[in-house]
Amino acid sequence: MEIKSNTSIKALVIMACLVIVLAGIKAASAIVVPFLLSVFIAMACHPVIHWCSRYRIPKWLSILIVILLIVVFGSMLAGLVGKSMNDFSQNMPTYRAQLTDDFAWVLGQLEALNIHLDRQQLLSYLDPGVAMGMVTNILSSLGGVLTNFLLILLTVVFMLFEADSVPAKVHIALDDPNMKIKQIDKFLGSVKQYLVIKTVVSLATGLVIGLWLYVLGVDHFLLWGVLAFLLNYIPNIGSIIAAIPAVLLALVQLGPGIAGLAALGYVVSNTVMGNVIEPRYMGRGLGLSTLVVFLSLIFWGWLLGSIGMLLSVPLTMIVKIALESNADAQWIARLLDSDAPVAKSADQ
Repeated sequence: MEIKSNTSIKALVIMACLVIVLAGIKAASAIVVPFLLSVFIAMACHPVIHWCSRYRIPKWLSILIVILLIVVFGSMLAGLVGKSMNDFSQNMPTYRAQLTDDFAWVLGQLEALNIHLDRQQLLSYLDPGVAMGMVTNILSSLGGVLTNFLLILLTVVFMLFEADSVPAKVHIALDDPNMKIKQIDKFLGSVKQYLVIKTVVSLATGLVIGLWLYVLGVDHFLLWGVLAFLLNYIPNIGSIIAAIPAVLLALVQLGPGIAGLAALGYVVSNTVMGNVIEPRYMGRGLGLSTLVVFLSLIFWGWLLGSIGMLLSVPLTMIVKIALESNADAQWIARLLDSDAPVAKSADQ
């Protein structure tokens, strides 16, 4: 009885501490979100610094090159995406009028078959403005965070300068290197591998989607490519969310045939990237179940806002990798896994 009582008290204390920590993170989200973005950017850029060191390029010079590239391409991309969003807002009345004309014929055919639908209600469901609402919120939240761009950039610089010493500092902090060193190295290596591969795959996905929509002649293809890059961090659900506004715009602008080709491009791109290329380089054991992805989207979105939704899967992956590195918590990591082995019954 005493053992059970101690276990229950320990579990309650852990849960209480977790609630306090989460409440503190939510209250300090204005500081936590830029810091998390800095960490992810630094981890994604660190392999480039390591690659430059192989060619005996001074560390300060390689960091300077990386930061300049981030500033130049980030500024160009922000300007182009901002222009696309402004153009979309200006063209919204035209898109709405075209959508009304397209569905007038469909509704007429349905009425001929004695199927009566409320035209206004149907148009409200398929309004491009409604579909773009979530997209605008995500990009606006990202823009709000990037108002602290200089702070994020400086934090990334300092992190890159001290990245090589972080593992040694962690070993010293644990004061037990003989026992923990392998687990720490595995954890840090897995997190870095996941973030780098996911970033490269997301970039490739955004480029493919943007080029495909450009070939099809869909307006604001750059905006949809950036959206596909950002939401590719959210597997399964993210690709669907990214495809809806682009396919709907293709339907309004160019008709059902081009809209079908646009949707096909999203399906093929995400199938190849998510089911062929990404597992090949990332390896097994890093997947999350679809339910966990959806729940993490809700949880991190509540905790950190729209940016938390974009970072939900990387953050959950970090938690999962940390749990896998601890023998006592590996059972929780198995619950999060997408392909955890199922125990066979005794009679099989």
